[in-house]
Amino acid sequence: MAGHRSDRSKPESIKLGKTVKVLGFVSLFTDASTEMIYPLLPIFLSSVIGAGPAFIGLIEGLAEGTASVLKAFSGYISDRVQKRKALIFAGYGLSAVAKPFFAVTNAAWQVLLIRFIERVGKGIRAAPRDAMIADTTSRGAYGRAYGFHRGMDTLGAVIGPGIAFFLMWLLRGHGDSAYRWVFFLSIVPGFIAVALIVFLLKETKFHSESHFPGIRLAGFNRGFKTLLVIVVLFTLGNSSDAFLLLKAQDVFESAGIGPQMIPVLIPLLWMTFNVVHSALAMPCGILSDNIGRKKTLLLGFLLYGMVYMGFAFVNNTVVLWLLMAAYGVFYGLTHGVISAYVADLAPENMKGTAFGLYHTADGVAKLIASVLFGVLWQLVSPAFAFLSGSLLAVAAAFFLWLFGE
Repeated sequence: MAGHRSDRSKPESIKLGKTVKVLGFVSLFTDASTEMIYPLLPIFLSSVIGAGPAFIGLIEGLAEGTASVLKAFSGYISDRVQKRKALIFAGYGLSAVAKPFFAVTNAAWQVLLIRFIERVGKGIRAAPRDAMIADTTSRGAYGRAYGFHRGMDTLGAVIGPGIAFFLMWLLRGHGDSAYRWVFFLSIVPGFIAVALIVFLLKETKFHSESHFPGIRLAGFNRGFKTLLVIVVLFTLGNSSDAFLLLKAQDVFESAGIGPQMIPVLIPLLWMTFNVVHSALAMPCGILSDNIGRKKTLLLGFLLYGMVYMGFAFVNNTVVLWLLMAAYGVFYGLTHGVISAYVADLAPENMKGTAFGLYHTADGVAKLIASVLFGVLWQLVSPAFAFLSGSLLAVAAAFFLWLFGE
């Protein structure tokens, strides 16, 4: 590798470079924008537009899964041309422009279209961004770097629902126009993120003497391929978080909370989850640097199984808040750690392609999971759907324990 990897010549260094910090703030503002909308969208779809659980599952699954195919190509392209910034800018820019259009939707198909376009932006940016973090971080600090990034990303996911909670409180009693104002104002943090990319993020060139095999699995070792299989198995039980919010709506309604207060409480509940996730993302990344990715991920998978089992039977608001906090612990133990795991196992000249393949496998599995979860919810019961996810998580933990490196 060329000279930009000066920090890699000192494996003992655990300092985070400017690139990692800038990308952290970009993700903070982008997630603030996204999470102003996300916790309200399932309630908006069900209560205002009249979409059922199966169609909500289709929207979330199709948006995440189909757009995820782009992640493999964007990662591959960033490796091929040895440039990442243009793809990162295009991805974040597309998402920022698309989100305010939620404010003018009147039909479920319109929400599906805008959600898909917004997720295409994520598909374009995710793999090059994650690869750029690996490009500028020493191997021994991968967990810390991805933990920092996830922590900043999730801090945005604390700020976003907090803004949504405040706005919905101010606009309570204004019907569906309250949702629409929140959706429209999401444009502000989104464009701040794009400005940071334009003015502060520097392109980091990298070079490799080894042959670049292209977008295929042949260039990866057994450990990476095994990780992909385990991620797919786990994700088949890890449907869209929109279903957690629909379940929360049911619990609040059963507790006698009025329909005007539920859209106010839902962003606050989601903010609680994100506070826990944000606080633990970097410590859990450091934990994985110290005890290994496999052990940390095992803890996360098993915790997920217990949390989803809890959601299958929860009928108490206090337990609901505790489960959502525990779900934040699961995120802390897994999301940044999986990224560090991928960076560990990927060849130096194929980081973008590796992240693209990982994000694509995860997204396609989430497409199947979300559609299946919505169908099971509607045709059998919510409890059965949550228990199915719990069992798949336990199965993934078992295979990771047996075969993971």
